[in-house]
Amino acid sequence: MSPIDYKLVGSRSALNRQNCRVSFNERKHKMAKRKAKKKAARKKTAKRKKAAKGLWSASDIKLLKKLFANNPTAELAAKLRRKTDAVKKKASRMGLRKSKRYMKSLGRG
Repeated sequence: MSPIDYKLVGSRSALNRQNCRVSFNERKHKMAKRKAKKKAARKKTAKRKKAAKGLWSASDIKLLKKLFANNPTAELAAKLRRKTDAVKKKASRMGLRKSKRYMKSLGRG
């Protein structure tokens, strides 16, 4: 009997579906299937559009100036396809602030 073909017999809980003998090869096969499933899931998420990185275009800056004062930052970040923190930082560097009317509508004014 080779070391790969040995059978495991152990005390397994009654709730465990594998309460009988399980070979090393069967466990190896299940692990490979799980890995393949995770890899496929990662590929699906990779197909989504990624957030823009780096330089801000003139049209992005124009839109930021126009909409930042009276709109939620998260909403604006989604429109620009950038992270919320990146939009906050850019607006801060440009000296943009939320309008008093907008802040009052949030109950912070």
